[in-house]
Amino acid sequence: MDLNDFDFELPEELIAQHPTDKRDDSRLMVLHKKTGVIEHRHFYDIIDYLHPGDVLVRNNSKVIPARLYGTKRETLAKVEVLILKIEGDLCECLCGNAKAIKTGTIIDFSEKLYGECIERRPEGIRIFRMHYEGIFLEVLNEVGMMPTPPYIHEKLKDNSRYNNVYAKVDGSAACPTAGLHFTNELIERIKDKGIEILDVTLHVGLGTFKPVKEEKIEDHVMHSEFYTMSAYTAERLNLAKKEGRRIIAIGTTSTRTLETVINRFGEFRECSGDTNIFIYPPYEFKSIDAQITNFHLPKSTLIMMIAAQCSRQMILDAYKTAVKERYRFFSFGDSMFLTNE
Repeated sequence: MDLNDFDFELPEELIAQHPTDKRDDSRLMVLHKKTGVIEHRHFYDIIDYLHPGDVLVRNNSKVIPARLYGTKRETLAKVEVLILKIEGDLCECLCGNAKAIKTGTIIDFSEKLYGECIERRPEGIRIFRMHYEGIFLEVLNEVGMMPTPPYIHEKLKDNSRYNNVYAKVDGSAACPTAGLHFTNELIERIKDKGIEILDVTLHVGLGTFKPVKEEKIEDHVMHSEFYTMSAYTAERLNLAKKEGRRIIAIGTTSTRTLETVINRFGEFRECSGDTNIFIYPPYEFKSIDAQITNFHLPKSTLIMMIAAQCSRQMILDAYKTAVKERYRFFSFGDSMFLTNE
């Protein structure tokens, strides 16, 4: 398929610059995948579309202050670094002006933190060995900044709004934003209705937000991201499948985790590893029945994934409707429920 097959016109003023005052006050487009019928609601109405026995799967990864600003020790040139993965003292980073960062380059981020480039990788990625005093994540919380996307021009007043209320496992360089609409109160109402909620972890990195540059989307290679599924989650998901209950993913990262595991084993299992799964039409989903998602960037792997759940034309038509109805787009924007009913 051609990259332009997933393009659409979006007025810049519809790109949300800040979250809604209350998380679940965002708007909700309900798209019925079998018919193309659209309903316009608010996110707190999502409970009306969930039934006792349904299983919601969410990504509990937590965004870390992964954006660092520093200076090259040798030249005092300014450098911006985005941490994608952390393994002990080693960090995989996406670097601005990466050509100037050679093996051996030292970047000072603060009096408590500096990094030494120990490996150059393609696409502006460098591996740094971090040197610091104390506990790395605590130092990062002091020195780093929340990595809001470049299309958000307003400064975030409250950093917690770029994390989901259920986020708990540090490691993401971007928020799994479909979950931003949930409040603790709404989650309790959902549980009280008899809907089960399960956690997986996928640390969002370059795989999720890397732009597609190839004209033929089949030529695009996803960057790998780390995921984990617990034994408990696997057991409960297998039982739901056996009993014919719906599995509903909150966000594309939860979907990628579930599809990775079930493609690998033919069932859900306790496991962890790296995934570079790329889902685009045509694709047969084996793990989920429905999905909660946001409105995504043109030509992105995210819009390709949701198009695979129904059809490319149905999604593009829904996005045209969203533009006409003045829905808010991208990370802090409104939501969509792709339902099989």
